[in-house]
Amino acid sequence: MNISSAGHSFVTQTYTKRAKLSDAERPAADKSPRVSADKQEPTGVALTAEQVKEVEQLKARDREVRAHEMAHLAAAGGLAMSGATFTYQRGADGVSYAVGGEVKIDTSSGSTPEDTIRKAQTIRAAALAPAEPSGQDRAVAAQASQMEAQARAEQASQDRDDEEPANAAAESSQPTSESGQAAIQQYQSVATEFNNGGQLQLEA
Repeated sequence: MNISSAGHSFVTQTYTKRAKLSDAERPAADKSPRVSADKQEPTGVALTAEQVKEVEQLKARDREVRAHEMAHLAAAGGLAMSGATFTYQRGADGVSYAVGGEVKIDTSSGSTPEDTIRKAQTIRAAALAPAEPSGQDRAVAAQASQMEAQARAEQASQDRDDEEPANAAAESSQPTSESGQAAIQQYQSVATEFNNGGQLQLEA
């Protein structure tokens, strides 16, 4: 999965669990004896032993893929943009089995850094929800962590900006520099002379 970044926002993408039979699991046309009539599948056609094995593998894959995608979907919560969708492979028994799937989730940034942090945490949880996350799932989780880190940096920057005016106001109300203290002393001296009838002379 690729997530494109633009500033602190992310473009909506999808992540996919692709679970396909390996070449070793896909037996070629086989000339082994056909199984007995009680092994017949919905097509009504007797299957060879190898075909029965292939169908059992497809059934197991179907269960694995569906459980994987349902785990993504459950953890994604309100960020899920649709239900899980699957790709299918038709077995020798004429039945289509899920061999791959995907769940689309909203990965756009939130309205505030805090909202984006929460969304990133949910995305990461959704990506790692299956019992055995794929490499692609882990990549999505890593990008969600990056999304969270950027939002936290933005949050920290906003906090600093909010603190600066307050600090500046506090500093201006409490002059502590030597020049400020000297100005106060000079004012007090001038005020004393004025009160004692002294004359003041302004100089340019």
